[in-house]
Amino acid sequence: MRQEYDRYGLPKFKNLIGFLQILGALGLVIGIQIPWVGQIASIGLAILMLCGVGVRVKIKDTTKQTLPAFVYMVLNAYLAIAIY
Repeated sequence: MRQEYDRYGLPKFKNLIGFLQILGALGLVIGIQIPWVGQIASIGLAILMLCGVGVRVKIKDTTKQTLPAFVYMVLNAYLAIAIY
């Protein structure tokens, strides 16, 4: 995983990105009981994945490499809308 962050040019942000992903996942779980928490978490994860798609485009990854980040972005955006 460390090599991936080096490839992205983001080795300094590895811990921050990991923390935000864990926080978002926890927020989605809590959102089962408290919907507004889940909505905020899904919005945050959608934004995080949008940045991920942008990084993948910037470093000229293939569509196959970019697709998972795009799918997670769309899924989290859908959750944010569906929870509302």
